[in-house]
Amino acid sequence: MTVKPYVLAEKAYLIELRRHFHAHPEASLREHETCKKIEAELDSMGIPHRRIGETGVYGWIDGKKTGDGTIVALRADIDALAMDDLKDVSYRSQNAGVCHACGHDAHTATLLTAAKILKEKENEFSGQVRLFFQQAEEMGQGARQFVQAGLLAGVTRIFGAHVSSRLDSGKISLTAGPQNASCDYFKIQIHGKGAHVSTPQLGVDALYIASQIVVQMQSVVSRNTDPLDTVVVGVGKLQAGTQYNIVAEHAILEGTTRSFLPEVRKFTNDRVVRIAKETAALYGAEAEVEFLDFAAPLLNDPRVVEEVTTVTAHFLPKENIVSDFQKALGADDFADYLAVTKGMYAFVGTRNPKNPHTTVAHHHGLFDVDEEALLLSCNVYVDYALWVLNEKPEV
Repeated sequence: MTVKPYVLAEKAYLIELRRHFHAHPEASLREHETCKKIEAELDSMGIPHRRIGETGVYGWIDGKKTGDGTIVALRADIDALAMDDLKDVSYRSQNAGVCHACGHDAHTATLLTAAKILKEKENEFSGQVRLFFQQAEEMGQGARQFVQAGLLAGVTRIFGAHVSSRLDSGKISLTAGPQNASCDYFKIQIHGKGAHVSTPQLGVDALYIASQIVVQMQSVVSRNTDPLDTVVVGVGKLQAGTQYNIVAEHAILEGTTRSFLPEVRKFTNDRVVRIAKETAALYGAEAEVEFLDFAAPLLNDPRVVEEVTTVTAHFLPKENIVSDFQKALGADDFADYLAVTKGMYAFVGTRNPKNPHTTVAHHHGLFDVDEEALLLSCNVYVDYALWVLNEKPEV
């Protein structure tokens, strides 16, 4: 892997930052100390910033060259997961029950390092770089706060990158089209009627009805969806009843739907609502259905992918650029930015067999990254931002 000298020069800074964030993880919407550290680093660079919500940080770098005001946005998510860090390393989590098991510590450190380099290069570009240090990606509540704050107004391109243990270190996925599925949470409450189990005809069994709804929802995928489309309808939680000999009066189902196309997403969610309400009504009960939009499908703009690929190919061998990375049903709220602005989301390989922890799946307590790979990610952030600001692509 080859990176530019100005990126290589910041290797120690990047790794030190990454290990600091890894040792001090904070869960979604609780990233208070993380924000303070980000703000302190931006202050040391002379980069102005402000809070977005309680725990997001927005910074900006204005180019010194005369130009037309082109704007590029760069994003990193900053939250960790509520789980134990199982690694025996010097930088393991110091916060019990919280762990950076998805790589957001690496994202935060990478974007801060890119910001440092871009600030030093402010005389080489016109326009503005916007830095999004975004909270609460893991619960789909962060990106929309930046969007609602109007921070994509006037933005020509937005770019983000995520580490991946599915790719070898030194490789990067720059793949057009669908990359991550939508994620919607649903909660279904069944209101029946209690009775003694010896006289079930006097009651309306919410538990039985909830069970029928779970079974019927499987037909959404098997009988209502084109087999060429990818859809998941999953129920992860069912609570019902109060005692073994009482017909359950209430039941609660919680689950998720996932898909890659907006029209399929809408159909799937509408179908879940219809199945729940009509099945409940069939047995004399009522169903309340609540949906929460956690993330839209993430679709990389083909034109932007071509731009980033061209920029990256100047310092990375083409065989290390993956253009057909397999899409995943995991969601990422970077999709909320792509719904407003042209951009793309890259995946940077951090798997190195010499460190078994880097081969572990995301969201596992042993998860770790090959820190060398973060230099590649940083280089793409910097060089693509400079390309946008100097080439001024059409919106």
